[in-house]
Amino acid sequence: MTTLTTKDKKIILDSIRDIQDFPKPGIIFKDITTLLSNPKALNTLMTHIEERYKTYDLDYIAGIDARGFIFGSILADRLGLGFVPIRKKGKLPYTTVAEKYSLEYGFDEVEVHIDAFNDVKNAKVLLIDDLIATGGTAVAAANLINKVGAICVEACFIMELGFLNGKAGIAAPVYSVLEID
Repeated sequence: MTTLTTKDKKIILDSIRDIQDFPKPGIIFKDITTLLSNPKALNTLMTHIEERYKTYDLDYIAGIDARGFIFGSILADRLGLGFVPIRKKGKLPYTTVAEKYSLEYGFDEVEVHIDAFNDVKNAKVLLIDDLIATGGTAVAAANLINKVGAICVEACFIMELGFLNGKAGIAAPVYSVLEID
């Protein structure tokens, strides 16, 4: 397992733009589009994640809709693995399994194809997304992986808003590249 160097952490952090008062007043939104458009920062990030997970003996990478698709697809390609999307309800065309999670006011759901991991018995899956805040979506996604017969071996996030303690409910180890308090 590799550790992110101070220099590499700075390269990645400096590439993420803060947007004040988005989506509502008082919020500082961490915009990763500037990370994605910066080849040096994106390569630094993906090389770090690749180094971390290349010895995990994974079978699949699962990414959460939508930004997890970006990082998950790149990582799956680098590791020579399949990629499985975990999508918002109603977006997958085949038979799905769903998991609800709480929002500030109400509920939402994520889904995965019922046969997403059927090629490998007890498939070892890494879950990835860009950000973990309150953790609702990540908890639901990890539960879905396990619900369809695979094993969520770890959940990886590019950024973690540590003060929200969103990783507490995830039934798998959690690794965050950047922790923001």
